[in-house]
Amino acid sequence: MTNRELFFRYLGLPSFQPLGLEIDRAEGIYLYDTAGKRYLDMVAGISVNNLGHRHPAVIKAIHDQLEKYLHLNVYGEFIQSPQVRLAQKLSSVLPKGLDSVYFVNSGSEAIEGAMKLAKRFTGRTEVIAFKNGYHGSTQGALSILGNEVLKNAFRPLIPDVTFIPFNDPQALEKITGRTACVVAETIQAEAGIILPDEGFLEQLRNACSNSETLLIIDDVQMGFGRTGKLFSYEHYGIRPDILVLAKAMGGGMPIGAFISSKEIMDTLANNPELGHITTFGGHPVCCAAALAALEVLTENDLILQADLKGKILEDALQGHPFIKEIHRKGLVLGIEINDEKKRKRLTEAALNNGIIIDWFLFHPATFRIAPPLTITEEECSLACDLLVRSLNES
Repeated sequence: MTNRELFFRYLGLPSFQPLGLEIDRAEGIYLYDTAGKRYLDMVAGISVNNLGHRHPAVIKAIHDQLEKYLHLNVYGEFIQSPQVRLAQKLSSVLPKGLDSVYFVNSGSEAIEGAMKLAKRFTGRTEVIAFKNGYHGSTQGALSILGNEVLKNAFRPLIPDVTFIPFNDPQALEKITGRTACVVAETIQAEAGIILPDEGFLEQLRNACSNSETLLIIDDVQMGFGRTGKLFSYEHYGIRPDILVLAKAMGGGMPIGAFISSKEIMDTLANNPELGHITTFGGHPVCCAAALAALEVLTENDLILQADLKGKILEDALQGHPFIKEIHRKGLVLGIEINDEKKRKRLTEAALNNGIIIDWFLFHPATFRIAPPLTITEEECSLACDLLVRSLNES
């Protein structure tokens, strides 16, 4: 049997229509299939590879750590230098009050831990989330996912979850003294890159503060330079009580974290002790990779270039007859086409032309452009040429 046949035979798959590319190697912003064809990766593994594939600094950090140790014990038992150094570095680039880091394996797991932490600290039970918000697909994360199609088959989910519309100030009145936390993306990704209205996130922050409700910001997709700031909430003049990170955090390795104050985080360590446990969270190789990735981002101007590169893409695609609207922040674009029936043809044309795009879960007429931050201006122009050609052929 071929690898393709074995793929469909032995792997549990999330859908029956995967892209099905068999990749042999990856470097920078390019993927190469087993036939040697090159693809421009314009989604960065869904906002994971912000430094591109196999960034030299990340690869070196992985190799160096492999020479020392891999997994030693469950998280939080042994003092492991990669964890300590990464937590210290993260705290140094975050505001006061976000200085206690709990490492996990993914964004979904970080959301689970953040919700548990909010309930434990406040003693309250209600969780408020937003319609069209996306936070992962584990049981708790699915419970606060703001789209009914993806969750109805798995009910009952966790109780006492309330949904309110994004960008609706009046809906913030539902945040009360019984609300443990509000979970929000600053930019709704899977809804097609929906930006907050001016002042809305400040109003949300004030509503949480007034009711002593914890504000959890999910920066899993938009974090680590994607929007032109290291973290997306920095654009909007707010500070979360709990920050959730993953995806680009590991430079291509699996890692996530939820971050809060020492006062809040310490409640997971008592009554009950071991209030949150993870075996592989903060894996030393992943932490070493994450530290290297963070140092690259903070020691050069890749983040400052994100908006310029995003504008090159937006300007080149704006006005195409097949494009209805473009939503953009930094180097992430949601490009809505005027006929959803073109979606399959556009994906096929793009792959034929050697460019990888992706579609948003909650807005299937909108495709995602979120290339590695390392893409050059010349490569942005090349991507635009390939995208226009694909649009014309679809």
